[in-house]
Amino acid sequence: MNRRKFLKFCAWATAAGISPAKAAGLRLSNDTLNVRVGRRLPNVIYILADDLGYRELGCYGQRKIRTPNLDKMAAEGMRFTQHYTGNSICAPARGSVMCGKHMGHAFIRDNHAYNGYQLPLPADTTTVAHIFKQAGYATGAMGKWGLGGPGTTGHPNKMGFDLFFGYLGQAQAHYYYPPHLWRNDEKIDLKGNNNRTGEIYSHDLIVEEALGFIGDNRNRPFFLFLPFTIPHVSLQVPQDSLDEYLQLGWPETPYPEGQHYTPHDTPKAAYAAMITRMDDGIGRIMALLKKFGIDEDTLVIFTSDNGTTYCCGVDYDFFDSVGELRGLKGSLYEGGIREPMIARWPGKIRPGTTTDHISAFYDFLPMACELTGQPIPDWTDGISFLPRLLGQHEKQQQHEYLYWEKKSGGWQAVRMGKWKGIRRNVQNTPNPVMQLHDLDNDISESNDVASANPGIVAQIEQIMAQAHTYSSNFPLLYGE
Repeated sequence: MNRRKFLKFCAWATAAGISPAKAAGLRLSNDTLNVRVGRRLPNVIYILADDLGYRELGCYGQRKIRTPNLDKMAAEGMRFTQHYTGNSICAPARGSVMCGKHMGHAFIRDNHAYNGYQLPLPADTTTVAHIFKQAGYATGAMGKWGLGGPGTTGHPNKMGFDLFFGYLGQAQAHYYYPPHLWRNDEKIDLKGNNNRTGEIYSHDLIVEEALGFIGDNRNRPFFLFLPFTIPHVSLQVPQDSLDEYLQLGWPETPYPEGQHYTPHDTPKAAYAAMITRMDDGIGRIMALLKKFGIDEDTLVIFTSDNGTTYCCGVDYDFFDSVGELRGLKGSLYEGGIREPMIARWPGKIRPGTTTDHISAFYDFLPMACELTGQPIPDWTDGISFLPRLLGQHEKQQQHEYLYWEKKSGGWQAVRMGKWKGIRRNVQNTPNPVMQLHDLDNDISESNDVASANPGIVAQIEQIMAQAHTYSSNFPLLYGE
């Protein structure tokens, strides 16, 4: 490493909270993995759907909802079959992908109200946006943030993003016709919108803002984070999208007035139309990359923050939203945390490939480090999956385990190879019962084999004890 690179390296290590001496043992990886596009580093677009189930895309087995652009993306890239969120609800899932930590170490481990928004990330947090900025990238985020409201330490502009547009808080993001959105710290009024009805559909504005960001930064490397709100309820979609599914004549049970979210006479059609509208927007993004001649310079990743919701007009049985998986949003069973993930990068990722590599949201931050040739900090729980994307299987490291916890419901879960251990209600009992499932032979987690495998149960109990650290905001275990 020459002197200029070394000084830059030391500056990054200091900002990331790593001593340069310790970090010096970490390798700069892009020379060996050959990720550069000509003389520049690649663009990265990370798209995060909201409450999209594992089987709600055509390329994952969906038969009723049309997703041609995402299906094409899978055909031209790589589809992951064992990719996991950081948690099964909104804020901690976003925190995991931003901060590279599992729930035993993360600052945000559950949804947590704070002055009308969510608990903000602390000022000393290092996010994946900081990683990209250190490498000279333009950084933008458009969609639902949920990691800090206006004027807080967790505001996206303080978390490494040059530009933010969308919803700062999650409650506001329950509606697609909000009276305002945010551009950085400026409130943008949307005249005529009153949450329940309006003229300006928020998702369309978010897509337009993303297209503008790509255009403005097409001549330099950029990182674009797109945490879309679709298909999170309320069920709201413009008529031109709804009509496609109304003509199919599906049997409908109206979602009634007076409930927590807005009513809808045809909730099945609305839900499908929302997902297809999201897919249309992704198609526009992919077309723009080609128009500007930066398609081969850009890695695009698509996934979802957690499983399908369980209420409010969403008929997960009708759509077979999670297939044979058990559980939905809020659950640490597979249906709540196993997510679709597609990665596309022409010329780098082999088209039409499928991988069973076990990965998680918190792997994205170390992947960003490896992609940009920066040291991977020792505090991350993630393992870069960049070698797997590039087909360099011999260089791909594997997780010893994945770990989750969630205060609401008192959940803990561990994935260790084929084994999945789950404990519930841990805050109310000193000796919580462990469920054990063999995912290779029981993907639906219907057979508890704990009694037949006491050694495996003991290993997972030890992992749960080691992986969990105390949080005053999210106390979990009995007696904490």
